[in-house]
Amino acid sequence: MSSDVLNLLKPIEKRFAELTDLLSDPAVISDNQRFRELSKEHSDLTDAVEKGAEYRRLLKQIADNHEMLESSLDGELLEMARAESEELEGVIEKVRSELELLLIPKDPDDEKGAIVEIRAGTGGEEAALFAADLYRMYSHYIEDKGWKTEVMNTNATGIGGIKEIIFAVEGKGVFGELKLESGVHRVQRVPQTEASGRLHTSAASVAVFPEAEEVDIRIDPNELKIDVFRSSGPGGQSVNTTDSAVRITHIPTGTVVTCQDEKSQLKNKNKALKVLRARLLDHAIREQQDSLARQRKTQVGSGDRSEKIRTYNFPQNRVTDHRFGLTIYDLENIINGDVGGLIREAKRAAYQAKLDGPPST
Repeated sequence: MSSDVLNLLKPIEKRFAELTDLLSDPAVISDNQRFRELSKEHSDLTDAVEKGAEYRRLLKQIADNHEMLESSLDGELLEMARAESEELEGVIEKVRSELELLLIPKDPDDEKGAIVEIRAGTGGEEAALFAADLYRMYSHYIEDKGWKTEVMNTNATGIGGIKEIIFAVEGKGVFGELKLESGVHRVQRVPQTEASGRLHTSAASVAVFPEAEEVDIRIDPNELKIDVFRSSGPGGQSVNTTDSAVRITHIPTGTVVTCQDEKSQLKNKNKALKVLRARLLDHAIREQQDSLARQRKTQVGSGDRSEKIRTYNFPQNRVTDHRFGLTIYDLENIINGDVGGLIREAKRAAYQAKLDGPPST
């Protein structure tokens, strides 16, 4: 059972050892660029190598324990060995699970920050309230991870809902962690706005883009149409006396980004450009991968943002991820930010789908 994981780990450990030697080579140390590149690669492999060492130690402990159980131990010593063996089996399953995630090959964009967009879908005001719930859920999760959030644009409703919110998340590995959250999230509950107590189904969409630097996407200023106007709040009322809100249209693709949260027109423009770069990078990546995605559509999902990925059923305290058939009866904790388990399962299922290859037709 352990051999498959260890086989995947061996080339990583070999490369890690090579990098360790290279980083102590005076010729490498004197070459700043190469030293930085190798240092980053070494850092990227460290977690997997350390977790692998822990896994090997546990395997040895379990093997030693089994030898003790097969020897002529009796009485209290035998009971202690059995208890320790049971405890080690539980620990090694957890470590193995963590190691498997660390061994998943990373996309080059996985280490980047992300731009996240949440939009209310079908369901009117209840959909906007659900979009606000999703934003709070991710905000708590992001805070627990020690990442930083910057709101780029918000379109709120009068009773605490959100028609649309766009925010940037900064931190190591953010995009790789959040990218599988893209899709339609559905909620089933009795809305605050429903007097008769009937169960309603509403939806909100989540889109996650890798954050793009200027070197990733170069934007020709001549291809931009920039409009300025006064910011508006819930109900359309003006919340500013100057034309600080900015709308940027990328003419070749028709992509439109609006930012109005800042009082400064320049700050809103810079935020809008940041979101625009992320969308254009995402568009370029999707164009490159289109033919491959058609060939390798799997049970985890195509990545299509119109695809329903998850249902949150409040009366049953249930969350179901439709991509890999997982149901958890812990909605209250999940909607309050404990969504890490679902994210880990999505990553694991996506990796397994890649190993299995495209489904037979």
